[in-house]
Amino acid sequence: MMDAILKAAEVETPLQRFARNFFASRIAGAGCIVLLVIVLAAIFAPVIAPQNPYDLAQIDIMDARLAPGAQNADRTFTYLLGTDEQGRDMLSAILYGVRISIIVGVVSTVIALAIGLTLGLFAAYFGGRVENFIMRVADIQLSFPPILVALILLALLGPGTSKIVIALVAVQWAYYARTARSAALVERRKEYMEAAAGLGLSPLRIVFRHLLPNCLPPLIVIAALQVASAISLEATLSFLGLGLPVTEPSLGLLIANGFEYLMSGKYWISVFPGIVLLLTVVAINLVADQLRDVLNPRLQTL
Repeated sequence: MMDAILKAAEVETPLQRFARNFFASRIAGAGCIVLLVIVLAAIFAPVIAPQNPYDLAQIDIMDARLAPGAQNADRTFTYLLGTDEQGRDMLSAILYGVRISIIVGVVSTVIALAIGLTLGLFAAYFGGRVENFIMRVADIQLSFPPILVALILLALLGPGTSKIVIALVAVQWAYYARTARSAALVERRKEYMEAAAGLGLSPLRIVFRHLLPNCLPPLIVIAALQVASAISLEATLSFLGLGLPVTEPSLGLLIANGFEYLMSGKYWISVFPGIVLLLTVVAINLVADQLRDVLNPRLQTL
C-alpha cells in the first residue's frame, strides 16, 4: 500500500515533464535566461533606463558621440555605453530599442499565426476549391523572397510601426498556413474526427474545438523561430530606412544611425545595439530549437 502511494506521488505532471525535458539542455537553459533578461529589460525600460531617449529636455546635443564611460558637461552623469550623434544615452536607447523590436516581432508573429492557422485548418477540412485557392495564394507568396515582399509593401504603405507589422504579417502567414494544413490533413483521417462529424457537430466547432489543439505543437515551434526572423527582418528594413520612423528607434535603426561613424572610430553607436540584436535572435533560436525537441513525441523521454 505504501509503495503504491509513493509511486503515485512520483508521477510527473505534463508541466513538470515539459520543464524537465526543456532544461535538460544547458545551452537551451542559458538561452532562456538570456532571453528572459532581455525581455524583462525591455518591459521595464522606462523604469531602469537612465534617460528617456524620447524626451528632448533630457538630451543635450553637446554630449553627442561621447565614448563609453564619458561624463556629461556638468559631470553629474556617466554614459556607460556612450552617446549617439544626437547626444542620447546609448544604454537607454538600446533598452527602448529592444522593447520596440520585440513588440513588433511578437505582434506580427501572433497575427500571422492566427491568420495562417485559420486558413490552413479550413483548407484541410473543407478541401476542394477552398483548399486550392488558399494553397495557391500561399505558394505565390512563398515564391518571392520575404525581404522583397516587405520592401514592396513598405514602399507602398510608407514607414511606421503599424505598416511594418502589416508587412511582416504578409511575409509570415503562408508558413503557418502550409504547416497547419499538413498537420490537419493527418488529424482529419483519425477516428475522433469521424466521431465528431458523426455526432453532428458544426464545422466551426470541429475545426476549432477538436482539430486546432492537435495541430498546435509544430506551429508553436515555427512561431518561436519566426519571432527571431521578424526581429531580424525589421532590423534590416529599419537599417535600410524603410522600417520604423526616427521617433521610434528600434535596434536596426540604432545600428543604421551609427554606421557612418564606424570608420571614424565611433564604434559604440552601432556595435552595442548590434550585440543586443545578435543576443536576442540567438537566444530565441536556442529556445525554439529546444521547444522543437520537447514537443516532438518521438524525442521525449518517458
